[in-house]
Amino acid sequence: MSEKILAVSAGHEITEKELNDLIANYPPEQQIYLSNPNAKQEVLEQLIGFHLFSKMAEEEQIKESREYKETLAKMENELASHMAVIENVTVSDDEVTAYFKENPEQFITDAQVKAKHILVDGEELAKQVAEEIAAGKSFEEAAKEYSTCPSGEKGGDLGYFGKGQMVPEFEQAAFSGEAGKVIGPVQTQFGYHLILVEDHREKKTLSFAEVKDQLKEKLLQQKKQKVYADTVKKLEEKYGVERRN
Repeated sequence: MSEKILAVSAGHEITEKELNDLIANYPPEQQIYLSNPNAKQEVLEQLIGFHLFSKMAEEEQIKESREYKETLAKMENELASHMAVIENVTVSDDEVTAYFKENPEQFITDAQVKAKHILVDGEELAKQVAEEIAAGKSFEEAAKEYSTCPSGEKGGDLGYFGKGQMVPEFEQAAFSGEAGKVIGPVQTQFGYHLILVEDHREKKTLSFAEVKDQLKEKLLQQKKQKVYADTVKKLEEKYGVERRN
C-alpha cells in the first residue's frame, strides 16, 4: 500500500510517514500536543517550507559551499533557509526599550504556583500512592511509577503556572495549598491528582533589567518568523506547492 501524500512542495512528495517521523523526534509532551490536527498541520507547513528552501538551495548552489558542508550536514534544509533568509536579522536595544515602554501591561506577572503532580485513574489508587509517599517514597519516584501524565517522566514537575492555565479544581487546590505538603486526591475531568506545591509567587511588575534579554530574544524570533513566512510565500509562488486533503 502506497504512503498517503499530504502535499507536494517544489516537486517533493511529503508523505504521512515523513510527517510522523518528524513528530516522533519531538519531546513526549509536544508529541501529545501535536496529535491535534491543527498542530499537526503547523508541522506540515514547516516541512513544506523546508523543501522549498531546499529547492532554492539547490538552484543557487548553496549546498556546494564549504561552510555549508562543514557545519550542518545533517540539517541541510534548515541551514539553507538560515543562510538564505534569517541569518542577518537583528533586533536593536532601542527596539527592545521601545517595546517595553509601549507595552507595560505585558510585564506584570500574576500570582503563580510551582507544583508537581501525580495523575491516576482512580481515587483508591490515588490514596494508595499518597500512603506510600507518607511512608517515605519520594514524590518524584511515585510520579514516575504511577502517573499517567507525561510530566511523570520528570517526577511530575509542572513548573510555574498562573491562574487560568489549569482546570478550576486543580487550580484552587494548588493555589490554596501549603508549600511542601502533598494535597489530594483532587478530582478533575482527567482523573485524580496528588499535588505537591513547591513555591508561591506573588503578583509583581517586572523591571526592564529583568526582562531585557528574554524580550530581545522574543522580538528577534518574531522578526525571523515574519521574514521566514514572507520568503516561503514568495518561494511557493516561484516553485509551486500543492496541498492535498
